[in-house]
Amino acid sequence: RILEEGKDGIPEHPYLYETDVEISLVGGSCKSPTERFWNGSSAVYILQKATHNEESDSMEESRTDDAVYDPELLPKESPGPLALSVGRAKQLISLYTMVQNPNMTYLGISDLVVLPPLWVRCDGSDPQHTCWIGAEPLKAGNKVTGVNICMVSCDGPTADKTHFANLEELKKEHKIRHHSSVVTTKGFAQYELIAAAAIEDTIAESESNIYVDITWKGVDKILETPPLVSAATLNIALESGDPRSPVFQLYRELQFLLALAEGLKTGVSEWPEPSESESALKLVQEFLTDLKKKLDEDCVSGNKSEREKIKCDTAAVDSCIKSIFGERGDLDFTEQLWCKMKGVSSYQQLIDCFTLVIKSLERGEIQPWIHQGSSSILSQLIQQSYHGKMEDVPLSDITPIQMLLEIGLEKMKKDYVSFFIGKSRSSLLFQDYFISTSVDLQEQVHRVQKLHHILEIMVSCTGLLHFRHENLLPLTQVCMQYYKENPLNEKHVFQLPIRPALVKKFYENGNPEIWKVEISSGHGQKEVKTTWQVSTNAPVEHGTANNSGLFSDSTVNGSSEEKLYFITMTQCSQVQFT
Repeated sequence: RILEEGKDGIPEHPYLYETDVEISLVGGSCKSPTERFWNGSSAVYILQKATHNEESDSMEESRTDDAVYDPELLPKESPGPLALSVGRAKQLISLYTMVQNPNMTYLGISDLVVLPPLWVRCDGSDPQHTCWIGAEPLKAGNKVTGVNICMVSCDGPTADKTHFANLEELKKEHKIRHHSSVVTTKGFAQYELIAAAAIEDTIAESESNIYVDITWKGVDKILETPPLVSAATLNIALESGDPRSPVFQLYRELQFLLALAEGLKTGVSEWPEPSESESALKLVQEFLTDLKKKLDEDCVSGNKSEREKIKCDTAAVDSCIKSIFGERGDLDFTEQLWCKMKGVSSYQQLIDCFTLVIKSLERGEIQPWIHQGSSSILSQLIQQSYHGKMEDVPLSDITPIQMLLEIGLEKMKKDYVSFFIGKSRSSLLFQDYFISTSVDLQEQVHRVQKLHHILEIMVSCTGLLHFRHENLLPLTQVCMQYYKENPLNEKHVFQLPIRPALVKKFYENGNPEIWKVEISSGHGQKEVKTTWQVSTNAPVEHGTANNSGLFSDSTVNGSSEEKLYFITMTQCSQVQFT
């Protein structure tokens, strides 16, 4: 019934079986809790102990009788998923196996349906500390020929490597269990590269992470370092806005742009705190005064002075940002004006700044240069001033906000173009999509946000991993292609196949976050596996009743520097129906 109801979409809520079991069908965009230790079908049944709300029900009753209540009696936070006893889990697995068996004719099931795999959360109450039991149908076409049953046990955490298994013993045990004479081994290791790059707390309290997954065939010993002939995938999930990022000042500039865009949309603007240095109005006054003086100077010396002024402006930017962007020597009037006005602290100050600029244009006191193709309101006024006739633009309502947003947007687009086409030499990859003016301002700002996130990723790979141009190009392509088709998502994990040698120096002397060996024998439907894994994170979200066996031994010789590992063992056996 759950499978039928899930055909139009994965059910949002669990189903109750008897009185103690919740059944959820997990798949689609939802991550399966079993993926931490098992690679299998995209849709699975997850069975766990049902949660009951008797306490909250009785509390509601008492609350109606007495308006005053103790806050300590409020419902506690959800304890998370609850596990069933190992005995109950085995019973459920048996029932599942029976209904998949075409030989069980007495059950009266006329139309057998191949069900998704089923996994049951266990409380670890047995000596093996079993935390999951799973069953996966074996198929030949549309017919079920058997069931693959998996037992997952977990211990830890511990830093004592004497608790770790011996590879030869694991292989021997697998051969005996499955009557195999030949086994193959496959290794997997995951290393976190941000910590390995010795950037301590670089991205504290965020979802940011850079790690590498490495797989190889032919494992010689437990916890061996992957050989250079391995296959490696770089995984990057990066949140923008780290204060220690080389592009943090650009991020702040983008945040002001986003605030302007929000103000344009809602009519309510949030202005930055007034700067302790010179106000935006004073900076604009000085800027216009300098331009007026230039009209009286010799043309050649004036051009030279303007170039020096532009260099002076970019020199005020953080030196780390300069090392990435270099000095853009082509800032036009509106871009320089944005640099002065991005510190504006009130709506009135915004109006005062634009009033000064428009009056200077009307009087012919300045004749600024602007880039071709600029379509902002201010750029149009400047072009009209060349001919001595300007339209009257009322500086009221949202018009001043739109004017500032437009010139900031144009300036920041050119900043990113300067990097992606100039510095990273990825002109063939750069998409017009990101700088298109054929969409409304809000969408243009959203696309610039995407560009900034890509830039943060490029900068991190350059600064932390010392990536060169040839390594950045394919990563840029991956990021741009994703963002051309998807909205901004800073939690998305970008993946790039790489050569292990590229990042080997960051992990060869370090400890993995996950290390796993898979021992297998047989082929196709007859293949059986034994997996032994250590991981710094628990492979289960539910607590177990008896997982303290190794807790007391969580450090070696009192040292807290060793990584603490959870040890997970997955063993499979097959039940054949034919």
